[in-house]
Amino acid sequence: MNSMTDRYEPFRAVAQKASLDAIALVPGANFSRLFGKEFHQNERPLVIIIPAMGMPAAVVPNLELASFEQIGFEGEVFDWRDQDGYQPAFEKLLQHLPLGSVGVEGQVMRVFVDQALRKAAPGLSVHDAQKCIAALRLCKSAEEIEILRRAIAISERALANTLDAVKVGMTERAIENILVQNLFGEGAEDFSFSPIVAAAENSARPHAHSRDDYAIKPGDSLLIDFGARAGGLCADITRTFFVQHCSDARAEVYQTVLAANLAGHAATRPGATAHDVDDATTRVLEESAFADRIRHKTGHGLGRDIHEDPYIMRGNRQSLEAGMVFTIEPGLYDLADIGVRIEDDVLVTDDGAESLTSFDKSLTLVG
Repeated sequence: MNSMTDRYEPFRAVAQKASLDAIALVPGANFSRLFGKEFHQNERPLVIIIPAMGMPAAVVPNLELASFEQIGFEGEVFDWRDQDGYQPAFEKLLQHLPLGSVGVEGQVMRVFVDQALRKAAPGLSVHDAQKCIAALRLCKSAEEIEILRRAIAISERALANTLDAVKVGMTERAIENILVQNLFGEGAEDFSFSPIVAAAENSARPHAHSRDDYAIKPGDSLLIDFGARAGGLCADITRTFFVQHCSDARAEVYQTVLAANLAGHAATRPGATAHDVDDATTRVLEESAFADRIRHKTGHGLGRDIHEDPYIMRGNRQSLEAGMVFTIEPGLYDLADIGVRIEDDVLVTDDGAESLTSFDKSLTLVG
């Protein structure tokens, strides 16, 4: 993490390289990494403007001022109250910092905030700088890696405790509730995302919702995709189990996904590309008898956002660098039968890769 005196320099460098006058940040992953504190997006806009040269400025809701003061912001603050509206604050900021162009987080900036900027400075050129800004988070610091390890360890302990409680006849929702209790019991500060607990044919829906009207039966698959958030960073783990027994046909599907997962690990190293990892992983699935069950790419970056760069997919020629963290999560899905996914969180090291997840991947029976 940058020191108080130079923490804006990476954003200034992004603006200068892109020939922009400034970078705008709103609450989200980049904001929380910069300031070490999270603010929520809501109907009240909060925006930081970091010019290519000089001190930053901010538009801040008056009711957030006391919290905002805790981040040690060095620039001018233009606050606004509900009864007055936010537009005058945007106008004062852009009078204080006259800008011709600004780069924004295209996946995070909301339309009404964009409109407020343009209205305050007619002729302002607004550019999507999402990729450039997100690239500042591509390689995790040693501190961030340790926090990720903690989030993953919390998740794995919670999963082990949950599996001990699984019994035939439980609903997906009941298992999810146990998992949630165990996550917080082990020290999670929040979820990385709403957990997925899916059995039988529901497990073939990659983003399934847990059902409260289906009781698990012997022979069912049981897919659990979840993660703890700790210190602002996300774990993301998937394991697929089988209830009491597993047919030979389903075991073959499982072993195919496991082989693909291991192939992805083997392909991960500095200098390889995201394409290389996906290609190695997906070829295992394509060369199996289950190629028609492939539904998604191999993985995604992981950090303060549950999905961020780099995206592990064919066609992405981005080179892997030490400090990058992403998921390797091949899956096979048949809506008439089951889905199987095995997901690890992987760190690119100086000479290869390390799986930050250590939960057993061998075919496991529960219940």
